[in-house]
Amino acid sequence: TPTAVADNTADSIDLTGMQILLAEDNDLNMEIAEFLLQEHGATVSRAWNGREALELFSASAPGYYDLILMDIMMPVMDGTAAARAIRALPRPDAKAIPILAMTANAFDEDRKKALAAGMNGHIAKPFKVETMLEELELALL
Repeated sequence: TPTAVADNTADSIDLTGMQILLAEDNDLNMEIAEFLLQEHGATVSRAWNGREALELFSASAPGYYDLILMDIMMPVMDGTAAARAIRALPRPDAKAIPILAMTANAFDEDRKKALAAGMNGHIAKPFKVETMLEELELALL
């Protein structure tokens, strides 16, 4: 049987062994993002709002999570507030962990808002596999 040839960066990204905290309040977006991450080997912890993401991160052992993906427009603490709260935690990984914002558009103002909150990058929804994985790769370099 023929095998697929990896001809772009997205196909070659390997997230095996990575623990990713995914904070998203929309069921469909959660499912899509989780599927894409798991397809590339990541283990995903789900949070349905910023407060839950903060609680999961705070309760984890330092260094447990490799990356946080967080929607910036969520009820019960939006992603920018959660990112600021995570960055302020008194633990060594809180300032260093890559946090990527997810927003419903690719507007510059969303990217600026995310960066001002201490996030490392921005992924626009609806997700495009290549774009999402390229942003992950950049954040993990």
